[in-house]
Amino acid sequence: MPAMIGPLSTASPATFDAGPFRKLQVTGILSGFGDVQDNHDPGDHPKFSDVSNAQVFLQKTSGLVQFYLQGGAYNLPALGSPILSTKETVSGFYGALPMGYIKLAPKGSFSYIAGKLPTLIGAEDTFTFENMNIERGLLWNQENAVNRGVQVNYSKGKISSSLSWNDGFYSNRYNWITGEVTYTPNAANSVEFVGGGNIGETDYSSFATPVYQNNSDIYNLIYTRTAKKWVLEPYIQVTYVPKYTQIGVGHETSTIGRAVLGTYTFTPHISLAARGEYIASIGSTSEGAVNLLYGTGSNAWSLTITPTYQDKAFFARTEFSVTQAMNSTPGDVFGATGTNTSQVRGMIEAGFMF
Repeated sequence: MPAMIGPLSTASPATFDAGPFRKLQVTGILSGFGDVQDNHDPGDHPKFSDVSNAQVFLQKTSGLVQFYLQGGAYNLPALGSPILSTKETVSGFYGALPMGYIKLAPKGSFSYIAGKLPTLIGAEDTFTFENMNIERGLLWNQENAVNRGVQVNYSKGKISSSLSWNDGFYSNRYNWITGEVTYTPNAANSVEFVGGGNIGETDYSSFATPVYQNNSDIYNLIYTRTAKKWVLEPYIQVTYVPKYTQIGVGHETSTIGRAVLGTYTFTPHISLAARGEYIASIGSTSEGAVNLLYGTGSNAWSLTITPTYQDKAFFARTEFSVTQAMNSTPGDVFGATGTNTSQVRGMIEAGFMF
């Protein structure tokens, strides 16, 4: 940890003797970002810059009792959503310790973790440096990111799996169950099925807990192909929100999304990442369905291009993205009045991984 899809990679961890804890490993990141965009939402900015990451990762990766701690500041820019300040992000989402857990790793195929865990859902991880692109995508906007709970992991041969009981979209209500199974026939290919959902009903919302999504079921089918110079990752996502009149869902509502992510490495220092997405929401206002996207029954596509440079600890990358909404509801899209149906962003991120 932290998980890294690439093309960025962390520095080799510094290892030190911590007495009764024996050997600990520490890595970290310090980075900033800036963006320009059109059709910004009220309260957002046409131009903005801030710290994207100022985090330290401390972990013990050997022995029966292990742990992982991730602390500091972070930002979570995502397509089609306003970009908050880093201060607002930390205070409104997961705090200054966004992830941290203890792990029991007895000899054998099973391990057990408990604490603030990375979600099993989706193909993209939470923080900017972990992913191919700086911003998370439209499908990620339907997913949870950090769960408080417990998880059991199993790995043997070509099969690995996990099962977790947690609080879903960081609701502090422990009524979500998620699981995943990954089949890896060889080093170049893997197929992963992920599923999870709220087994109860949660009438609660916050920055990190969108009430409709927190009452949903989510399913992913993810394929990953890794070659010498490139990585390709197509996946499908389905979400389903059942009827729940207490939170205003008068009729079941769902989304279906498809995405393809990829990275091509030109040289040891230069690579190019790209992501294309399409997501559609299903349901109508007249039936009592709710808005999960840009108005009830809306759909959208996005395209993101991210050239990346890394030389040892230093990295820099730029990004160009387009988000286009269709069948949208005026007032639920982009711009000061919520009536613009597209948004274009340019972004840069640079920093050091140590």
